[in-house]
Amino acid sequence: MYSFMGGGLFCAGVGNILLIVSTATDYWMQYRHSSNYMHQGLWRYCVPGKCMTHTDSIAYWDATRAFMILSLLACFLGIVIGIMAFIHYSSFDGFDKTFAAGILFFLSSFFVLLAMAVYTGVTVNYYGKRYGSWRFSWSYIMGWVAVVLTFFSGADLNTFFYFLLNHSIIKLSL
Repeated sequence: MYSFMGGGLFCAGVGNILLIVSTATDYWMQYRHSSNYMHQGLWRYCVPGKCMTHTDSIAYWDATRAFMILSLLACFLGIVIGIMAFIHYSSFDGFDKTFAAGILFFLSSFFVLLAMAVYTGVTVNYYGKRYGSWRFSWSYIMGWVAVVLTFFSGADLNTFFYFLLNHSIIKLSL
């Protein structure tokens, strides 16, 4: 039955790596301007030959950044608590670590889903009207894959929690 927990932790670990790469890289969107390809991320935008930081404080970038960072923190804490539950770490016995890790993974999934939705909505409405040749790029796609992985890691750990809960009730009644 630990395969649920191991699978959930594996999905969470890969999801956390994808969240880090997606948040840190500059390939959320690519577009063509003046016959040159340019790309931008959450922190910088790049023109041929050099990259510059975003100096404007635009609300949708700030919201996307904040939700991605919150997602990273929730996922990382979920991994730490999930590993503590996996190795039967005896400290903090007052709460169920498996359930807490699953909830943190669902919270991480929710935060990254909000970040992706905000970025998608504003980008499609803004760039879709101004530039004819633009597309989402690999950093953005990694963010969507992280949504799926963090969601399934929460589902795996909560399935494991309910399996243990049901079996402990059966053992108590016998």
